[in-house]
Amino acid sequence: MIDYRLMTIEDYEAAYDLWIVCGNGLNDKDDSREGIKKYLDRNPGISYVAVDDGKVVGVILCGHDGRRGIVQHTCVSPDYRRRGIGETLLSLALDALKREGINKVLLVAFKKNVVGNAFWEAQGFTLREDLNYRNKALTEMVRIDPDYVKGE
Repeated sequence: MIDYRLMTIEDYEAAYDLWIVCGNGLNDKDDSREGIKKYLDRNPGISYVAVDDGKVVGVILCGHDGRRGIVQHTCVSPDYRRRGIGETLLSLALDALKREGINKVLLVAFKKNVVGNAFWEAQGFTLREDLNYRNKALTEMVRIDPDYVKGE
């Protein structure tokens, strides 16, 4: 039976391993233990893990800036997909955001993530084609993504 609970920094290693397996785009700063701890401390009570027999099999990292909710690093172990785990994690996080008074949620998904994009569409997230997503690194970071092509 799958148990759902708030994510803590003690879940970091298991969540990180799952993010790697699922191909989430990571970097050595924001996604370090210290970076995730800072995120969880700033956004308490919004990120969740799904646990089966002590093993983290799903995770949703979620927070807000006071105005918009942000869903990040959501994934379910390939061995546990199609069981409603992703939907449950998302529901828990969205309910937490609603309790915080957040009315709108955004997320970024790699175009090449066919499974993830199909999931988000099925959950009612619409694709915005009127926006350009832009990044600017304020410090040197190392991408942890085997499929990364510089400039993408």
